[in-house]
Amino acid sequence: MSVNNKRVFYVKYLANPIYVDILKARPDVRLDRIENESPEDYYAPILSAAHAYQIGAARDELAPHFHVDAAFLKRTPNLLLVSSNGAGFDPVDVEACTVAGVLVVNQSGGNAHSVAEHALAMMLTLSKRIIQSDRRLRREANVNRNELVGNEVEHKTVGIIGLGNVGRRIAALCKGLLGMKVLAYDPYLSAEVMAERGGEKVELDELLRRADFVSISCPLDKGSRNMISVREFALMQPHAYFITTARGFIHDEDALLQALRDKRIAGAGLDVWSKEPPPPEHPLLQFDNVLASPHTAGVTIEARQNMGRIAAEQVLDTLDGKRPPRIINPEVWPVYAERFKQAFGVMPG
Repeated sequence: MSVNNKRVFYVKYLANPIYVDILKARPDVRLDRIENESPEDYYAPILSAAHAYQIGAARDELAPHFHVDAAFLKRTPNLLLVSSNGAGFDPVDVEACTVAGVLVVNQSGGNAHSVAEHALAMMLTLSKRIIQSDRRLRREANVNRNELVGNEVEHKTVGIIGLGNVGRRIAALCKGLLGMKVLAYDPYLSAEVMAERGGEKVELDELLRRADFVSISCPLDKGSRNMISVREFALMQPHAYFITTARGFIHDEDALLQALRDKRIAGAGLDVWSKEPPPPEHPLLQFDNVLASPHTAGVTIEARQNMGRIAAEQVLDTLDGKRPPRIINPEVWPVYAERFKQAFGVMPG
């Protein structure tokens, strides 16, 4: 086998340096790094020769001309695989990849426990009014603790939208640690599967009406974009909290802003935004009952290392002709397989 006959590149950053260590152990793989600011005469030959693109999952951290769309794919005629750093794949036009015969994979599950812990931490912090207490103490003297009475989370009801890798872990934590009742909405799973994952299958409207906490953990796609808007916030109970650790654009920020202004809900925990990070003057950041983080739910030392490892292993397995476990567009496989054979002389399994 010739040296460096499999070409992989990434732009700006990876989940963890372990990715580089794993790929560098393979003499048949060449790994190139491109910066957002790299000149075209540097990156154009890399794009043209590449078989795999390890792409960042955060759309705002990646220069627009490195987002994968139809125009980008015309510049990468040999590209076989686009691999997202995370569970999300916002900078990737999956339909365009499918048309071009390019396989798209993610690292779903690699940071699931970190995200689930973050969601639970937000629920506890909001319910116990820890964030409001902290802000009051920093601004005022002689704070009256009786104005900061919180609620216990134990035995409350959590409604989880999306019972996949993250959602099922949120369910396990809420049910196992705090004895909470778990309602779940996921149109892609049967009631039996959802029961095995710790949730009672209900429709979205019922979940919103009954839950003390509504937690979003589904992917962003055409079906989930703006899924939680004016109507949905109006269905929630006035004492309920809205938590999202999924993706921006699943909830309508303007609708959430109005719900908070009108005190239709008790507060919100927001890890994802329409623009990331949000500017300090963002209107949602002006509420003391909004707990905010800059898309860091899955950003832990453990999760980053795990994501880097499984990303590297999945890319290498795919370039070795194996079928990867986390395919986003499985319908592309027949066309992809023929393109893989043209590139490497063997059919992938």
